[in-house]
Amino acid sequence: MATNDREAALKRLYDDVHGASMFPFWATTTNVDHDEVRQLMAVSKAVAHVWDYEDVIEPLLRRSADLVSMSDSERRSLILVNPGLAPRRATVTTMYTAYRLNDPREVMPPHRHSPNAIRFGLTGAMNFTGVEGEDIVFGPGDMVLTPHDTWHNHGNMGDEAAVNLSVLDLPLVETMNAIYFEHDYREDDTPTNRQTARYGPEYSREIYGRGGLRACFVDHMRGTGMASPMYVYRWEPMREFLEESIGHDGDPRDGLKVEYVNPLDGEPVFRTMTFFAQMLRPGERTLPLSQTASQLIAPFEGGPGHSIIDGERHDWRRFDTLAVPGGSWVEHVNETSSAIVLFVASDEPALRRLGFYKRWGRTADGETVRLDP
Repeated sequence: MATNDREAALKRLYDDVHGASMFPFWATTTNVDHDEVRQLMAVSKAVAHVWDYEDVIEPLLRRSADLVSMSDSERRSLILVNPGLAPRRATVTTMYTAYRLNDPREVMPPHRHSPNAIRFGLTGAMNFTGVEGEDIVFGPGDMVLTPHDTWHNHGNMGDEAAVNLSVLDLPLVETMNAIYFEHDYREDDTPTNRQTARYGPEYSREIYGRGGLRACFVDHMRGTGMASPMYVYRWEPMREFLEESIGHDGDPRDGLKVEYVNPLDGEPVFRTMTFFAQMLRPGERTLPLSQTASQLIAPFEGGPGHSIIDGERHDWRRFDTLAVPGGSWVEHVNETSSAIVLFVASDEPALRRLGFYKRWGRTADGETVRLDP
């Protein structure tokens, strides 16, 4: 077949393949218009990015509080959209972070959904989440779980506005076509805007807040049984543990890093996400680390500091959020004379379960080494 005729026939073939909602995967050269390998790899990918809390997020939340009442909407949250994934609601590929402001005495009605979520207190001592009959009032640094398919509601029991951040695995659940939300909460077949408390306000601490001790006198099957039954992790024990460990050698690529775990089995609090507090001691600079897991990092205490991601510097301050896409090389730097504590979310559990979790590190000499996952 003559060259011109073949090119015309190929064009018609490609047009017909794409017109039939299919993708050709047979090109053997990159010197053609239809380079299938290039097109196949040219998907949207998350990029490293910092969202500024003090100058951008907080002012927008304050404006929203003035303009959007709870009668207008049950939610007043700002979802962080990764510039590489827009307009998809994702801060990294599998998770998103949202900042929420509640004015005094605002409490939204109960709802439940398929994504797992946590709330992490930033400001205000009287943030509120009621989850499966446990009414939890929490403050800065406290982490509250709202596991998959558990009825819960959020609000503020105090007299001052309160801000917390949320992390959800919604982008992952959305990819799996498993998203649902329900708002028809009932008790005794009667609709109600508030769950009746079935546990004391400090139930999680009283039953699960003693490491190495398991209560045999309670039923630990809470919610669906697929998440930690400890629904609130208080900041004070975590901060005390970090402070007591400050003289430890730590990990050269992670500093001092402590994971929040299910107290019954030591596993992550969810099957899809896990969370850490990570301390960078004064002047500490971690060695470069790359892992297939994506991370969302919120500096909570101390700062400012910066991270080097794939050779590019990203400066951050308290309450900002930093997106670290999976596969990126990252190192964190604390140039101050005080400790910095980062709150970290990761999709590591999902990758582990699928066999995709891998890690690499660089030595002080710049050599790349494979690390145990």
